Amino acid sequence: MSAIKKKIMFVSMQLATYINDLLYRYECVIIPGFGAFLTQYRSAKIDGITHTFFPPGKTLSFNRQLQTNDGLLANYVASVENCSYEIALQRIRSFTRNLSAELSENHSVAIKNIGDFSLNAENNVQFTPSEKENFSTASFGLASFVSPKIARENLEVIEAQTPLLFKPEKRHDKPYLKYAAVGLIAIAISGLGGMKLYEGQVQKHNFAEKQKANTLIENQIQEATFVLENPLPALNVTLEKEVGHYHVVAGAFRIEANAAKKVRQLAEKGFMATSIGQNKYGLHQIAYSSHEDRLEALQMLRTIKRTENKDAWLLVQDLNN
Repeated sequence: MSAIKKKIMFVSMQLATYINDLLYRYECVIIPGFGAFLTQYRSAKIDGITHTFFPPGKTLSFNRQLQTNDGLLANYVASVENCSYEIALQRIRSFTRNLSAELSENHSVAIKNIGDFSLNAENNVQFTPSEKENFSTASFGLASFVSPKIARENLEVIEAQTPLLFKPEKRHDKPYLKYAAVGLIAIAISGLGGMKLYEGQVQKHNFAEKQKANTLIENQIQEATFVLENPLPALNVTLEKEVGHYHVVAGAFRIEANAAKKVRQLAEKGFMATSIGQNKYGLHQIAYSSHEDRLEALQMLRTIKRTENKDAWLLVQDLNN
């Protein structure tokens, strides 16, 4: 086995674990410079030939066209391995270079519990997803199973050869019991009618009393007068500036006046826009928002890239330093 392939296997085992974790929470996980894994929900199904029952889950596919880094995988690697964002991104890029080199030599590369990569006859990347993993949290722990075929037999009705004969005994009715039953039924009917009449009278009485109470309350409300002799003074609230290690960057400007103008424009749109200082190139950086939580910042970045600015990016930096 070549040294490159050994390195790919070692790094791919690490990345496979990280990608597995993210695919349970996100529908799109991008490997920068290589492609994106996509998940889509599928319902439960039955294979009528093998009699196999498959639970609901998510189908996994690969899109070669989605290669732009959205920061999701690199930030997750950096947080798990306790390294910087740049180092995590370098490891991912090294993996993609080695993976592309192996594929160019017509070697297939397998990523554990995710799938296999290879080149087809047109030198296009071919992906075959693994059937072992189900990325649906709702179906976690459910596995496919095979049910034996149910054999159905036709049951014939067998007639009895000897018929069963029985002769019922003659019953002697007692007349006084018949009259007693009729009397009890008449008493029950009359009692039920009296109960219905009583319930009707109670309902009418309750309705009339409720109407009187509602009229009294309305009159009291109309006569009431509310006067505030000493109104409270206006309360001024000062909101603290939102800070954090993760910043969704809207752009960088060489002229500070243009940066301030951008902050005002974003504020008019409802963003908590701030100036996060100058970078090493002397440009004034403007952020849509800053966050302490990394996942919250990534969610905001995805929303902004989809609806506001596709060129927005995530800066990981402690502004106090």
